[in-house]
Amino acid sequence: MTNSSNKARRLRACSAYPGMRNALFVSMLALGAVSAPVSVAAAEITSPVSYNIPSGSLDRVLSRFATSTGMTLQFNPSLTQGLQSAGLQGSYSPEQGLDQLLSGTGLMATRRAPGVYILEKIAAGDEMVMGPIRIGAESLASTQDGIGTVTEGSGSYKTEAMGTATRLSLSEKETPQSVTVVSRQLIDDMGLETITDVVNHVPGVTARSYDGRGAGFSARGFDIDNLQVDGVPTTWTAGWSAGETRANTLLYDRVEVVRGASGLVSGAGNPAAAINLVRKRANSKEFTGKTSISGSRWDTYSGSFDVSGGLNETGSLRGRVVGSFQQGDSFMDLASDEETLFLGTIGADLTPNTEFNAGVSYQQNKPEGSAWGGLPTWFSDGSKTDWDRSKTTAADWSEWSSKNTNYYANLEHRFDSGVRLYGALSRSVSDADLRLIYLYGSPDKTTGLGMGASPSWYDVERTQDNVDLYASIPFDTAEQSHELVVGVMHSEQELTTYRRAALSLDDVGNFYDWDGSFAEPEWGEKALNSKERTTQLGGYAVARLSLADPLKLIIGSRITDWKKEGMSVGDPIEHDGVVTPYAGLIYDINDTYSTYVSYTDIFNPQNQKDRNGNYLDPLEGKNYEAGLKASFLQDRLDASLAVYRIEQDNLAQTDDGYFVPGTTDSAYYAAQGTVSEGYEIQVTGAITDNWNLTAGWSEFSAKDANGDAVNTRHARRTASLFTTYNRDKWTLGGGINWQSESYTLATNPAGDADKIKQGAYTLVNLMGRYQFSPNLSAQLNIDNLFDEEYYSNVGFYNQLAYGEPRNAKISLTYKF
Repeated sequence: MTNSSNKARRLRACSAYPGMRNALFVSMLALGAVSAPVSVAAAEITSPVSYNIPSGSLDRVLSRFATSTGMTLQFNPSLTQGLQSAGLQGSYSPEQGLDQLLSGTGLMATRRAPGVYILEKIAAGDEMVMGPIRIGAESLASTQDGIGTVTEGSGSYKTEAMGTATRLSLSEKETPQSVTVVSRQLIDDMGLETITDVVNHVPGVTARSYDGRGAGFSARGFDIDNLQVDGVPTTWTAGWSAGETRANTLLYDRVEVVRGASGLVSGAGNPAAAINLVRKRANSKEFTGKTSISGSRWDTYSGSFDVSGGLNETGSLRGRVVGSFQQGDSFMDLASDEETLFLGTIGADLTPNTEFNAGVSYQQNKPEGSAWGGLPTWFSDGSKTDWDRSKTTAADWSEWSSKNTNYYANLEHRFDSGVRLYGALSRSVSDADLRLIYLYGSPDKTTGLGMGASPSWYDVERTQDNVDLYASIPFDTAEQSHELVVGVMHSEQELTTYRRAALSLDDVGNFYDWDGSFAEPEWGEKALNSKERTTQLGGYAVARLSLADPLKLIIGSRITDWKKEGMSVGDPIEHDGVVTPYAGLIYDINDTYSTYVSYTDIFNPQNQKDRNGNYLDPLEGKNYEAGLKASFLQDRLDASLAVYRIEQDNLAQTDDGYFVPGTTDSAYYAAQGTVSEGYEIQVTGAITDNWNLTAGWSEFSAKDANGDAVNTRHARRTASLFTTYNRDKWTLGGGINWQSESYTLATNPAGDADKIKQGAYTLVNLMGRYQFSPNLSAQLNIDNLFDEEYYSNVGFYNQLAYGEPRNAKISLTYKF
């Protein structure tokens, strides 16, 4: 199959939001797929639909048919060359319609999954042929979910389509940015339990552990300040974290990552990367499921289940329930956690062309012995410390517990013309209970004395409401097929924090003897600490028109209104009518290779304050990118090379030695003329039917206008590799993750300039799975095989945090 055969005119739907105050006009040119038309849908249509497709070349008629049905057709364009079609008029089911169109052409369609067909020549003696339709290997997981292709059950490390970058449903090769999709199969093979685990294995993206609050993510030298769920951004600040980075991957089908700026869809944001968590859906008409139990080091045990199926005879109403419970200790003294997870969702085919999905998810983490901050870097004489990895600054009563509840519903309708409308509502409620103690200072090297303590008790409440509406409109001009997407997104987030002051305080004493038995102080009355509301309204349009068979241009724009107000803000901060343009040009060199260039603006209001207590001005800049992409081995293996340049002003940098007035928060200054330049290489997919692979390398340089390096706490070079091979009942795999040096410049207790540094290090991971029967399997994952000792964070408040030592996990899974 050629590269062209997998290119798609994938059409997405949505509805325009009428409340935009600003007029939004976008003219865009975009090349769709040159040959094999592919259209995506949320669920396979089985009932008859009325068609009125005019006659024309067979490939164009098939393209219109696929667009109307939501069917995915993949084929070599040479198969349809010179063939004509009388079109299709009347009412047919999708398979009946496809049968009619292929009748007499010498072609047949092999059904690989619901709504997914491969076109081939009819060979003599071909078995199981029913007219031109042949039933092949089928997986209910390979349907569509509104943004891209569902990966669950595919056995693949890649996906056929994604929409995180532009809301156009594009393959990775058609997207004019550097992208990664972490599929369900890769998540399962690597035993990735949290979003932080996933991020640690995405090329060019890194995670840094803070303390009990979780982790911070970064890419291309900048912090990632939001997570998307089904394409809708959710923002948070590390200081008021409510478990966002500890989200369990059991809830999700896949994780899509678009590196670089993504303001067209997300609006305000850093030019680092967009991480989109795509939920599992109730997409199975048959009763199916799995249950699993596991155990790992530090007495950690878990059990989970995932059950789905039809709720009526036809399967037009479907349900799914996912749940898990995990309890265990940690390599850090005193630390333990108890996690409860639940997802309940339904899917309903209201009509043959209309699908409704709704659900609720809940995750609760109840840790004990949560740390606030890290370990001291220096002794009081300025010499470096060297603690055991299990050392903690937590007390035995401290906790950073969290609860996250998400309610969501979406509706998608497909018209016979191919136009699609999509609307979604969601509400997330996050609560956190922070009863903590922060140890600061530098202990005496001999006595261990000299550390101070600052206990605090905070309650955090965060609620975010989202509206997501968009329309996908296909149209043809000049013998080419195009797509226009227009939409609007509205979000309103309220953050409220409360504080109880400590009324009593014991001495820390000798830090060498610290075992957490620090008396919990008496607490004052609960009082309002901060309250703020952030509102964002954005309208966007993006189009893809074919300029010529090998050339397409994606161009669009977004207009954003952004406002923050509340007692902790002072005067409201408003930014109205911020325009974020986007453009990408893709050229197909041949059936294997394509090249692209893209551009977008950067806009991101900042939460950091300077030494005078004023908020820094918004981050502004430009993002340029160019690259080469390729598909090998009949499109089973994707490869890409991306080079980029990011220019921005007002980048927040720590103002060493200064604090925000009236607080213990570090002050920041705005660095001007910051430039980040780098490149990324990635290979993902299957080398053979039994051999999966994902690998990547990234490197960047980030400097300010004076040529001084910025954000040095981010490793400049990273590499990753993971591969599995299946033979008979065994699947064996392994990989590495490597990072170069990272550091922070600071002043030590002796008054000397010093560097808090983590040298380059490598982590090696292994996995093995044995299939006892088609239903029962056992899997072993070993992380950090050689027990590498490393810091997971350097310089956060001039302190240190250690990464996890060697860990082994064994699991038993039964599918039914």
